Amino acid sequence: MREAVAARPPLEVADVIRSHGTAFLQKYGSHLTATQKKALRELASCRTAALGGHVERCLDCGHERVAYNSCRNRHCPKCQALSRARWLEREASYLLPVAYHHVVFTLPAEVAELVSANPVQLYNLLMQSAAQTLRGVAANPKRLGAQVGVLMVLHTWGQNLHHHPHAHCVVTGGGLSCNERGQVQAAPRWLSCRPGFFLPVRVLSRVFRGTFLAGLRGLQAQGKLKLPSRLHEATAFTAWLSPLYAKDWVVYAKPPFGGPEQVLQYLARYTHRVAISNRRLVKLQDGKLTFRYRDYADSRKEKFLTLSAEEFLRRFVRHVLPKGFMKIRHYGLLASRQREARLRLARRLLLGITVLPRAASAAIEPAELPRCPQCGSVRQLRVELLPPLASSPFAAAGPEAPGPPSADDTS
Repeated sequence: MREAVAARPPLEVADVIRSHGTAFLQKYGSHLTATQKKALRELASCRTAALGGHVERCLDCGHERVAYNSCRNRHCPKCQALSRARWLEREASYLLPVAYHHVVFTLPAEVAELVSANPVQLYNLLMQSAAQTLRGVAANPKRLGAQVGVLMVLHTWGQNLHHHPHAHCVVTGGGLSCNERGQVQAAPRWLSCRPGFFLPVRVLSRVFRGTFLAGLRGLQAQGKLKLPSRLHEATAFTAWLSPLYAKDWVVYAKPPFGGPEQVLQYLARYTHRVAISNRRLVKLQDGKLTFRYRDYADSRKEKFLTLSAEEFLRRFVRHVLPKGFMKIRHYGLLASRQREARLRLARRLLLGITVLPRAASAAIEPAELPRCPQCGSVRQLRVELLPPLASSPFAAAGPEAPGPPSADDTS
């Protein structure tokens, strides 16, 4: 028996693109990159006839259901669940039986204009500066004297979809003893952080500020930055930069995770998150979109914000990352080079056992994995059924067809 399962929320980002995408492109299209335009097209076509369809057949009970294909764009609120599940399975094998710490590095608002004009250079600089700060301060023998493991995820948005570049870092609460340059000793020891404490936030903030601004100066000196006309002169750029050295940069260290399971639960929420999830959308009426957000400056109260559909799409596409940009990165003990050897050594020193990949299943909500609605099996055979249609304009993409249930991101 074949069954089509309807499980879409009442309102989706794709609905806004389909109904107002053409008007948005007429107004802002000249300012968009090819990657941003491609994301809009793919999100609008996701799970419509434009991408074709398939049958999912359960290998255990034979149940079948028909669905249109997904776009698999990394900025689509509907297409992250499977990518996240596969990534978590792999990431679980890297975890150590230690406490982990969550540190967030945020760029000041004054830099936002430059970041918008130079996303690849300055997103890279943000992540590299944060990693260099964590590794450098941890390697200092006055602090910890160890090489730590860092998993970093770039987020570019705030709850109201304004540009708010920041890096979330999950860091091991200790590391392999090393010299001041971060090189692991020939016969290293495992050095643990003090219980409940990682590294001094004030020190991290100052080092991060100095590292990022030094990198910014270097990019400007090499002519690798697109600057507004008022900053073209070297003296004007220096005058603009100087107050940033006196400003306190925000580095936030959250309470430590209890262990690998809590880390996985966190990663399941944050790593594949997009700028806004469909569940936060409330109403699209008369060309205006209302969505929910949390006001962190007002005790995390839930509030509602109404924007024109075009303004909503303008804010949304600002968070489409450049093509090929890696928003999830590993540093220190977790860097690809020598990672397996470093982790084996760390586990031996910790007298712990490998965190098995199956631990990831506890962090993945059941709804994220496609299951047979009849028997619950995840053993599904995919058979292509409907060929994709030619590319179509946003408004002509058509309504979304019923498809298999999918977990929306939790942003």
